Amino acid sequence: MVKGLAARCVRGLSGACAALALWHAPPASAAASDMPVHDEAHCARPALWVVGDADTTIFLFGTIHTHDGRAHWFDHAVRLAFERSDELVLETIVPTELPRVAVAPGSGLAVAHRTIDTARAAGLSVQLGADLVLARAADAAAKPVIGLESFDEQLRMYQALPGPTRPAIPAAAVSSPPAKDALAPFLRHMVESWNRGDAGPVETVVDTVKIQSPEAYRRLFSERNAAWARWIGRRLDRPGVVFVAVGTGHLVGPDSVQARLSQAGIHSARIN
Repeated sequence: MVKGLAARCVRGLSGACAALALWHAPPASAAASDMPVHDEAHCARPALWVVGDADTTIFLFGTIHTHDGRAHWFDHAVRLAFERSDELVLETIVPTELPRVAVAPGSGLAVAHRTIDTARAAGLSVQLGADLVLARAADAAAKPVIGLESFDEQLRMYQALPGPTRPAIPAAAVSSPPAKDALAPFLRHMVESWNRGDAGPVETVVDTVKIQSPEAYRRLFSERNAAWARWIGRRLDRPGVVFVAVGTGHLVGPDSVQARLSQAGIHSARIN
């Protein structure tokens, strides 16, 4: 059952889907219910990595795309790294004018929308997700923001994703959509783990995709992680401090961005 939920989560909350889910997100200045309500008893420490050389520092931060805003995470090491940085780099920049796209039942986009709806019902918001919190902070500080991919590239990739082949998972575990009362606790568990800097649940999700659909895994993670590692390698040739924020799923496992950097002889270290 957990693997089935993990598969549904990754199809709904992968890097590409995070941007697409904004179609169903309220405006940044919308309802008060989407504003952070910090619980002073909870201080989060999500994972933060650093890559650098003599004149360049690149912070690598694993985001979560929905959050409840009740734990302080944008402070301490994460805040200091962000404030030191000359620019923010996200997976993509969502355009103001979004294209009209047909959402076929059972498609990846449909799953994304349902997952986001379930997340919202569980008290989680895309507006409180780390990606948009960082984007708003960069805008407020007049910090340049660039995307590793264009929105159109992400959209085309997600539309082309194959369905899961499910070779190693019992059909009963994944053949029917998980009930909201099962998916919602799983999403909250992912948030709580992310707050602690524990990427275990996200890694389970990524591993499940690799088992169910190697082709989807290749397109969603392996190829993109390799491309982003190459971007980081090139960026090291220019002086400066950069804050790169991508979904945590891209920073776990044997094909992670850090693993790709290591293969190129570039060392990364976790600092939070």
